Amino acid sequence: MPETCTCGAQLPPDAVFCHKCGKPQREITEPEPIPPPPAVAPPPPVVETPKPGFRNPLAFRIALGVAAIGTLLSFVLPLSSLAAGYFSFFFYRRRTGGRLDMESGVRLGWMTGLIMFAMIAGLLSLSVFMYRGFPEFQEQLRNFRDPRLLESVKILQNGREFFKMLVSVFVFTGPFSMAGGALGFRLTGRS
Repeated sequence: MPETCTCGAQLPPDAVFCHKCGKPQREITEPEPIPPPPAVAPPPPVVETPKPGFRNPLAFRIALGVAAIGTLLSFVLPLSSLAAGYFSFFFYRRRTGGRLDMESGVRLGWMTGLIMFAMIAGLLSLSVFMYRGFPEFQEQLRNFRDPRLLESVKILQNGREFFKMLVSVFVFTGPFSMAGGALGFRLTGRS
């Protein structure tokens, strides 16, 4: 690099321009522009699955539908409440598409069991009303010779026995439905 400019001015070391005439002293190269970083796709949004509860309309509809079918099957299949808890979890998970935890399975099972108990208690109360309110119905039940039916008639006649039966239905449907919901989590909940 020259120490003097063509105009005769003395240049400081590493001068880019002459301080007197402004003439460039060396070729200026522009730095290459830095390319922008490659666009990174944002991570997929985390699906927040709403917690099941009676205030969750989807969970309530699923529990109500499964409980209705479970109630009908409870007169035929003894473990229908276990299956009802399982299927309420299965259908809720399938409908929401999100990840659920064990607590959600137990809550769905509890909801389903509670609704099943209410339905069974309503049907049993209706049978008590029919038995006590209509003498023709009593007469028809007495004509049957099935020992199980006669035992049921005795339960309908005695209020204390009827209450014990309702308590046993509650104790049977609630925990079994909760266990079914937990089983649903164990079998289908992890993805």
